[in-house]
Amino acid sequence: METINLMMEEHKYVTRMLKVIRRLCFNLMENKDVDYKDLEDTIYFIKNFADEHHHKKEENILFKVMIENLGELAEKVVRHGMMVEHDYGRLYVKNLEEALNKLKNGDNESKLDVIANAISYTHLLERHIDKEDRVVFTFAKNKLSKELLDKVDRDCIDYENTNKENIDKCLKILNDLECKLF
Repeated sequence: METINLMMEEHKYVTRMLKVIRRLCFNLMENKDVDYKDLEDTIYFIKNFADEHHHKKEENILFKVMIENLGELAEKVVRHGMMVEHDYGRLYVKNLEEALNKLKNGDNESKLDVIANAISYTHLLERHIDKEDRVVFTFAKNKLSKELLDKVDRDCIDYENTNKENIDKCLKILNDLECKLF
């Protein structure tokens, strides 16, 4: 059960980054000077913390155990809900990165695509986090046996220990951007 609490805590970091993204997009829309490095750092955070660390941990540890042990309902919720949303998030970030590269190369119209994909990502993740925190994680806590939750915790601890440097780097990026923008 500690894993689920940790994942909910990680959602708070992602939510903070969503606010950073929104601020960067607003500044871009207002034609304020936006350091492209800040946008690159947000993409780094999304790819390496939200997706590679957090979502992969969900997919490879918790969701896997849910699908294997909780039947058709878990299969539908996870495979046709949460994992589809993870894939949509990856698509928005891919499109955001492509648009940012065009913008950096002088295609000013790409601001629209930067803003559209970034804001679409924030809206998707806000809803996604709410569903996981209120429904999916509660379902897992209530339906998985103590033994399975303990296994999830052990696997999560192992994963956390191999990814500590990346976590620290991403959280530093988040803190630095918040200090700069707010």
